[in-house]
Amino acid sequence: MQELADVRLTAWVHGYVQGVGFRWWVRSRALELGLTGYASNKPDGRVQVVAQGPRDACQRLLDLLESGKTPGRVDKVVADWSEVGETMTGFTER
Repeated sequence: MQELADVRLTAWVHGYVQGVGFRWWVRSRALELGLTGYASNKPDGRVQVVAQGPRDACQRLLDLLESGKTPGRVDKVVADWSEVGETMTGFTER
């Protein structure tokens, strides 16, 4: 069943998302959804979120990122879907 296959979501979150607890918030939501991966600050002020797991759980995380109910201020989220990459355990802040 293809719809049950695990996927990788890579999302670049633009806005005021560094220094406001955003990565910690993403980690908490991802763990609640049973996802693995990481959230990482980028030098240009974005946060990159890489999450792996069931597509519906990854979509829920993306919906949360776009909800406007995050720490800081999200102006835009650019998402890319792909096949699962390397095996990851847990969800970390980088």
